[in-house]
Amino acid sequence: MNRDILSDLAHADHPIASPISEENLSRLLRRARLPAGAKVLDLGCGSAFWSLRLLELYGDATAAGVDISDRGFDLARREAALRGVEDRLTLHHGSAAGFDAAGPYDLVLCVGATHAFGGLAATMEAIGKLVSPGGLALVGEGFWERPPSAKLEEQIGVYPDLLGTVAQAEAGGFRTVYAHTSELGEWDDYEWSWTGSLLDWALRNPGEDGDAAAAAALAHRELWLGGYRDRLGFVTLLLRRA
Repeated sequence: MNRDILSDLAHADHPIASPISEENLSRLLRRARLPAGAKVLDLGCGSAFWSLRLLELYGDATAAGVDISDRGFDLARREAALRGVEDRLTLHHGSAAGFDAAGPYDLVLCVGATHAFGGLAATMEAIGKLVSPGGLALVGEGFWERPPSAKLEEQIGVYPDLLGTVAQAEAGGFRTVYAHTSELGEWDDYEWSWTGSLLDWALRNPGEDGDAAAAAALAHRELWLGGYRDRLGFVTLLLRRA
């Protein structure tokens, strides 16, 4: 089964698509204290859930979302219409790293999508070219709460600890003005939703695609419960350009 389809199915019941609750997401967005008429850019937006929530909180802001897969755009447009913000959201199909931005932007988001740029340091360098002087970045990234085994690091990826993650994010001229470190309950809700949504779809759609979805869910669950649960962290940093 196509990887983008698997991702869409896995996030069907958790559209935030990161281990964070709606309450804490809203707290982060409110903390940005955006100016009137703010321009926002969401890199790797998926179904644009973060941008939609932001447009609800800031009634005169506009947002542009960019994603290499446009599978979530139909959902984003439907939700934007339901929330009455469709005239303030634009969606662009393409690479976040190659997006030709009509900036600068007051806030640039990249949550769980730093891989599009080759890592956190390169992401912050790219954001620095897009954000206005004194503007903000909201970046979500993994970090190791406890040192992983060599095998687990090979499976998940090379990350520093939280201190090292903050240092990477700030190296390009930003300073962290607020952050949220995901709690274990938020992780569990995200992972049970990810694996459960896939398994539920597989049970309701027997056949080759159902088998592929079930296999992906069970492999992910084993890696989570038997490997990175309570070891891999996730932090969402609100940074202001110095």
